[in-house]
Amino acid sequence: MKTVVITGASTGIGRACALELDRRGWRVFAGVRQPADAAALAGQSSPNLTPVFIDVTDSESIAAAAEQVTATVGPAGLTGLVNNAGIGAGGPLEFIPIELLRQQFEINVIGQVAVTQAFLPLLRAGRGRIINMSSISGRVSVPFVGPYSASKFALEALTNSLRNELQPWGIKVISIQPGSIATPIWEKTLALSYQLRRQMPPRAEDLYGARLDDLLAAVKNTAGRGVPPERVARVVHTALTAARPKLRYLVGADARLAALLVALLPDRLFDWLLIKYGGNI
Repeated sequence: MKTVVITGASTGIGRACALELDRRGWRVFAGVRQPADAAALAGQSSPNLTPVFIDVTDSESIAAAAEQVTATVGPAGLTGLVNNAGIGAGGPLEFIPIELLRQQFEINVIGQVAVTQAFLPLLRAGRGRIINMSSISGRVSVPFVGPYSASKFALEALTNSLRNELQPWGIKVISIQPGSIATPIWEKTLALSYQLRRQMPPRAEDLYGARLDDLLAAVKNTAGRGVPPERVARVVHTALTAARPKLRYLVGADARLAALLVALLPDRLFDWLLIKYGGNI
């Protein structure tokens, strides 16, 4: 039986991936952090889906999850690991709390490496694949989303390095780069943005207030036209099973357009488009 571990499976893309692969007959270890999320997943899946408590910032949690999975799969190993856990944070870099910037990298970058290290013996045994859930923000960095974009650019760099390092064992490492996806991350990001804005000094509001208003309006607009997370889940299944998978999969028309523009346009012209049209390009 094909077996996969998915982090960040409580909601959104991770949850959609867990349910999609379960529906297709995979044995799924779905990473969650809360008992209520585990119960919700178990209630919508087959017995082949097992919730696993894992916090990607906690080494003991990661080790315990790896031990639990190892005890179940044994020498057969893993068919896949989907590094999906992540958060989004943004704001003017001049005023972003450094602790929040550290947390962004701790979860979106360091946590991905920690989980990958823990499960690589099982992936090597099963000649499995690693799917890193990146973002179009790993190609395109827009104003006030610097922390999130930086974490995804870093994840892209790690994906490229890991892909070549693991080539001798036939372990493929693949990046998924979604654009706007209709998931709860938008509400969480908006709530965090409003909280950060309230905490910023008055000088920040004087300097950036009008542009932040435009950004938040664009985020709300983007959230309303995001594609369903199930579309990403289907792409993840393709990446896990294709005989010759792509190195990177763009998901969504907005992601494909942004990737095309950043590839074709000079930086100054692309910057002008970002300033003029914001989140609507």
